[in-house]
Amino acid sequence: MPSIVLKRTNQKMPSVGLGTWKIPNSSCAETVYTAIKAGYRLFDGACDYGNEKELGEGVRRALDEGIVKREELFITSKLWNTFHSKEHVRNAAKMQLRQWGLEYFDLFLVHFPIALEYVEPSQKYPPAWWGIDGKSVNLERTPFQETWVEMEKLVDEGIAKNIGVSNTAGSLLCDIFRYSRIEPQVLQVEIHPYLTQKPLIKLAKNLGMAVTAYSSFGPQGYLELEMHLGVTSLLTHDVITRAASNVNKTPGQVILRWAVQQGLAVIPKSTVMELLVEDLSIEDFELSEADMKAISGLNAKYRMNDPAEIDPRLAIFA
Repeated sequence: MPSIVLKRTNQKMPSVGLGTWKIPNSSCAETVYTAIKAGYRLFDGACDYGNEKELGEGVRRALDEGIVKREELFITSKLWNTFHSKEHVRNAAKMQLRQWGLEYFDLFLVHFPIALEYVEPSQKYPPAWWGIDGKSVNLERTPFQETWVEMEKLVDEGIAKNIGVSNTAGSLLCDIFRYSRIEPQVLQVEIHPYLTQKPLIKLAKNLGMAVTAYSSFGPQGYLELEMHLGVTSLLTHDVITRAASNVNKTPGQVILRWAVQQGLAVIPKSTVMELLVEDLSIEDFELSEADMKAISGLNAKYRMNDPAEIDPRLAIFA
């Protein structure tokens, strides 16, 4: 599996992994187990997905059967917004490790640069965006630097081998690098042909960060949430289907290849074996310069995942 070498640790992060957002709890363990048998080694989870216990069960089954060794896997998770204060970062990470049944994360990211009021896990887990009442968004006055200092301690303790950020814009990235003792190694952000994020990618690479693209298929992953903005599916867009015809691949493979060919990692989600194998099989072809340019030309700055839609005070991409 092709990989991206992380700057600080020289650890290899696979270029293609399995995203686990919205995988139902009932099928999580089986999906992860099947994906490992298919060749997946990177699994991207988060507290907010509410399925880390089941994901860990799938990993444990594969480990117990000797299909893979722990050191061959690259497990990513994320710190949720309600655990940003110095009192809660470590406890949250340790709690998530227990859910996975693991001793360490290969990568632990700050999910959003948004601090929300702490929610006791025994009262509500995962906490989501809203408080206990399920209606109000309660901000907390925790500066990002406080959170990052605690993230660095996770590395010191061996809780996480690498740390990074997600959904973070350029100005905050630059600020983090001014005070960080352990620099963020990975930036995970929404990237697809409708939202190419080229300036942000260029900045991250100049800072020595690897970049992981999520929501690679754009509106496809947001249909059931009615967050797809009503735009044409990338999987049926004539620019994508034409490029797919040129290389005798599926539209999905072309979209993923477009990202990987830029040096990005991708984490598509699927629960179907045929699609799991298809998404992983994007290294035996290359898109032409003309097709790469045409696909990038679809950029319309369509952002599907924008917290400002929840509350205007969460406009982190403004």
